[in-house]
Amino acid sequence: MPKALVTGGAGFIGSHVAELLLSLGWEVIVLDDLSTGKRENLPCACRFYEMDIRDSALHGILGKERPDFVSHQAAQMSVVRSVADPAFDASVNILGLINLLQACVSHAVKKVVFACTGGALYGEPDPANLLCAESHPIAPLSPYGITKAACEHYFRYFNTTHHLPYVSLRYGNVYGPRQDPHGEAGVVAIFCGAMLRDQPVRLYGHGEATRDYVHVRDVARANHLAMVSDLAAGSLNISTGAETSVQQVFDILAESLGYTMTPELLPLRPGEVNRIALDGSAAEKALGWTPQVDLKDGLLETARFFAARAG
Repeated sequence: MPKALVTGGAGFIGSHVAELLLSLGWEVIVLDDLSTGKRENLPCACRFYEMDIRDSALHGILGKERPDFVSHQAAQMSVVRSVADPAFDASVNILGLINLLQACVSHAVKKVVFACTGGALYGEPDPANLLCAESHPIAPLSPYGITKAACEHYFRYFNTTHHLPYVSLRYGNVYGPRQDPHGEAGVVAIFCGAMLRDQPVRLYGHGEATRDYVHVRDVARANHLAMVSDLAAGSLNISTGAETSVQQVFDILAESLGYTMTPELLPLRPGEVNRIALDGSAAEKALGWTPQVDLKDGLLETARFFAARAG
């Protein structure tokens, strides 16, 4: 039975990764400091350690558990917070990663799969070619994107020097059930939360900003495939290849939830890109992965999830 450690496994994406691996018969260990993750997200069958990834005690956990694979989802994931406090962003995302990678080397982990980012990593693409492949120049606009780029360099170093296999999954804009509607990193969850409370909704980029929205279950599948595929290495976009405007997302959710207030149109915030989509063809070749959840179906499912949770 394969064994995996999922960092950030009480969070949005990490809990879906843990749940999928358990459903496939894997043994799963979850590590999370619960700063944004929630205990109720934890699958019952996993073993849980409440810990910051920067804690040196992490080495003892890997020595005790000896996981075959690591899915590294734990992160400071807010672009806005990274702009306000870049030192904290770097501490969690870079120093936490180094601590984890050193432990993985010491305890013979077979492969690490990393939750990276697409939009924040590539920066603002050429308007004539918005579909970014992995070869697109790295030009992050925020400290968050900078730390994710630095993390990929550390992965290459640990691979070259310590022979630690890795896959960096450059996610599109991930959405779905369990996303936190009280932060700023998940626009779909934020919209659902505001709509269900009859509060104003803000559309940054005046509603015209676009993202490549990918469902969390598709992202979880990509994590599993990246662990087990012999062809998976380096960086891979996990995306649909389609641009969707924030106005389009708002319209689908508003109709589903019966929300009638007019949204507030605002300019982009510092560090945010205006338009982007990601080319996922390399992931299809390396992993046999393609997105399976239709955007409208996924948005309606997410809206129903938040409506049921609101009571």
